[in-house]
Amino acid sequence: MRVVNSEQMRQIEERAIQDYGIPSLLLMENAALAVVREIRAHFAGMGVLDPKGHKAVILVGKGNNGGDGLAVARHLVLLGMGVTVFLFSPPEDFRGDAALNLRLYQGTGAKFFVVRGDRQHLTRLALNQAEVIVDAIYGTGFRGALPTFIREYVEQVNQAAAWVISVDIPSGVEAGSGNVSGTAVRAEETVTFGLPKLGHYLGEGPDFRGELVVDPISIPETYFESEAIANFVLTDRLVSSFLPRRLRQGHKGQHGRGILVAGSPGMSGAAILAGRAALRTGVGLLQIIAPRQISPLVDEGVVEATVWAGPEEEYLGLDSWTRIRERCQGAQALAVGPGLGQNPEFLPVLEKVLQSISLPLVLDADALNLVAAAPDILAGRQGHGSRILTPHPGEMARLCRLTVAEVQANRLELAISKAVEWEATVVLKGATTVVAAPDGRAFLNPSGNPGLGAGGTGDVLTGSILAWLAQGVDPVEAACLGVYIHGKAGDLLAQTYGFSGYTAGEVADMLPRARRALEESGRGGGGN
Repeated sequence: MRVVNSEQMRQIEERAIQDYGIPSLLLMENAALAVVREIRAHFAGMGVLDPKGHKAVILVGKGNNGGDGLAVARHLVLLGMGVTVFLFSPPEDFRGDAALNLRLYQGTGAKFFVVRGDRQHLTRLALNQAEVIVDAIYGTGFRGALPTFIREYVEQVNQAAAWVISVDIPSGVEAGSGNVSGTAVRAEETVTFGLPKLGHYLGEGPDFRGELVVDPISIPETYFESEAIANFVLTDRLVSSFLPRRLRQGHKGQHGRGILVAGSPGMSGAAILAGRAALRTGVGLLQIIAPRQISPLVDEGVVEATVWAGPEEEYLGLDSWTRIRERCQGAQALAVGPGLGQNPEFLPVLEKVLQSISLPLVLDADALNLVAAAPDILAGRQGHGSRILTPHPGEMARLCRLTVAEVQANRLELAISKAVEWEATVVLKGATTVVAAPDGRAFLNPSGNPGLGAGGTGDVLTGSILAWLAQGVDPVEAACLGVYIHGKAGDLLAQTYGFSGYTAGEVADMLPRARRALEESGRGGGGN
């Protein structure tokens, strides 16, 4: 599914009006009906099939978002609900379709009030009595911080017991970045129109939007496909199309040979977790190269893999190059980094790997930290296979000579720019992991939960991506598969454990079930 910023969506709507002849008032009406449908579904979920007599408060700004809210209010009145509208601008400030919907709402005879300082007590009383609150104050054009006057009401909304639904995007959340300055409406659900916005997934947006519902509001899907949009949200339908076909007559040699270079004293678990994940992701043959001291532990922890002891006792270094080069012959993919340690003697080996081994390559963890000391080695890999870098924000900060705060403030733009510069796929991990391709495309991952923020889950992701590469999947698609199914595994575990307490090893072991669920969803055509 494509994802856009507010300006892109504005241009799409304008062209839909001009090219398709869709009246703007119809788009607003369809948007309102989509919100009303979700409100009715909310009541139905509580066993209330007829919302007549139930109370709703609609908070309305003067822009098109407010016009959507006024149309919602009118339809709720027609359903027999007790509706109160609070206008955050005087009626004379409303223009165009929003002004028309204000007049139509006024024609119902239902209550509305213009919010002023002396209305705070009345507003608080109405919010406390409401069962549903519709947030239609600000839309996708909002930037910066909420005015102090409005912030007080937003805080009342967030303290109310009512179910809160936001129109297009929660007021106070920037549609292009997800930034929130101070506070924003904290919705249980957001209904957005046409396409999802970047702010629904980036920054603090996911913490405020609740469940996200996307409604096309009568703009044909083929119209979106014709747009030059380079950012996408990963969905079941999209990611299932990346899955490689597994032939019934296939054998281990046809299911990919992967090489994993990992581990150091005290970090044997990283090699074990990455290895388990690669096997759980379906790699046919896995070979692990680890320092001599820990190779017995790794061998015992991943009995299905072939473990080769490196020449060095504790940390792989210069002498390991020959072993790596030999093992890569006949392999389909290579991953370097989990638990490797930052032995500076391994840096020349990394350079040789980048310049001499023509295999798809995953660089993670300590491999990235070593590269950060000599970033020039990333150049000049043309003709030597694709590469995937999987940094978390701290590693990305070191690679780019930035602070973590600077990385987090510009996750999407930074990942794309570095993917293009490094001619690599960049997997910038985080609450919404960004997969950026060297051609400028980017994919936002909505799967996963806070339980994945635990030690070892990054090693699991590396092993999974290695396995997809070894099975012949395109590098960008392999990264998307790894990230999405990794998150799905966490979501399956969260059904039992909640958002904390499950381990990286359990995530690795859940990967086959997550993949199976994705396969079934893809066959059923679900998941957008």
